[in-house]
Amino acid sequence: MIENYYQAFFASLSVATDTDYAVETYTDQQASPGFRAEFLRTLERIEDIRWWMAPSHGMVHIRVPCPTCGWAEKRADRTRLAHLDEDGATFTAVCLDHGAYEVHIDPEDDAPYLDLATLYRNLVEERAFGRDTDVLHVMLKGGDWAFGCQLVDGALGALGTPAAQMPIRVFTPQVLAPTGAKLSKSLLREQGRAALPPDVEPWMLDTTAWPGTVDDYVDTLVWLVGELLTDPKHFFRSFTVKELGRLMPLRPTEPAVRAHEMGIYKRYFDLIATGRKTTEIRVNDSSRRKIKPGSLIRFNCQGRSVLTRVTKVARYTSFEEMFDHEPVASVNPTATRDEQLANIRQIYPPEREALGVVAIGIELVDPPRPA
Repeated sequence: MIENYYQAFFASLSVATDTDYAVETYTDQQASPGFRAEFLRTLERIEDIRWWMAPSHGMVHIRVPCPTCGWAEKRADRTRLAHLDEDGATFTAVCLDHGAYEVHIDPEDDAPYLDLATLYRNLVEERAFGRDTDVLHVMLKGGDWAFGCQLVDGALGALGTPAAQMPIRVFTPQVLAPTGAKLSKSLLREQGRAALPPDVEPWMLDTTAWPGTVDDYVDTLVWLVGELLTDPKHFFRSFTVKELGRLMPLRPTEPAVRAHEMGIYKRYFDLIATGRKTTEIRVNDSSRRKIKPGSLIRFNCQGRSVLTRVTKVARYTSFEEMFDHEPVASVNPTATRDEQLANIRQIYPPEREALGVVAIGIELVDPPRPA
């Protein structure tokens, strides 16, 4: 489904937003040692979390397939936790075709397949991510998940999850059919394009059905999100397919210019806008590694923007080494080398400089304009 409907869309969105991505399926995730180890930890406190995970009946859905046919009960009515120790967990279950069976789960063995109800899966996933304190994990979810996350948060609290490991979440607008029902990608998975209601534009589920190019579709969506976020209260709500169909064509007809976006202080923005600053200095983090000669960079400051083209990219181990090779005046014609080093190090602490330094040669493409 991803390959057929969304692969080209993801690739285009990656370029438009300058963001790397990877697709990991739940099949991959549930087989990882970290996920399985976290799952086993939650079993130690299953009595504390089961009413959060299953408020209507307290029976958490843990599905372990029959080793003979791969079948598993959807609601796990006959699945039981038989034993739990430092070696893992043993479950018993019943297959309607092959009778009773037993399954053992441990972190190192990626078999058998471990299928959890969606609430429980999210709990384990967020607990596992939270243990990696060197990465800021942000969960993006549809607006329909706002209520489910209250239950997940209750379980996270019951497990004593430290505040620093609690997830950050962003809820995106929910797309509704004219009836008020959620427009779901499962329509495509189950029945294909023919399943779409007659009053729904096909491109709302099938990105390949957009009348223009995929890049045009992505640029239009990026424009729409930007428009909604000018007042965030318009973003955190639901939209019907008719309203989205009305909004999408309102995008200005001027073609979008794809460029790396960089915020910058006003004094440096003014120097770039007048053509006096021709070298921009940044630390060599992941967001700079795609920049190459010929790339476009849009510098933004206080509602104004200026578009530049990259003329060269040079990488150094430190700011001192960079100034040994780059003209001081090209970075800031109003300050000496020592003054610039002092200013730069007020912005970038030693741990950031340790990533390396990149000097980006730039030239003006367009005069400044409102952002």
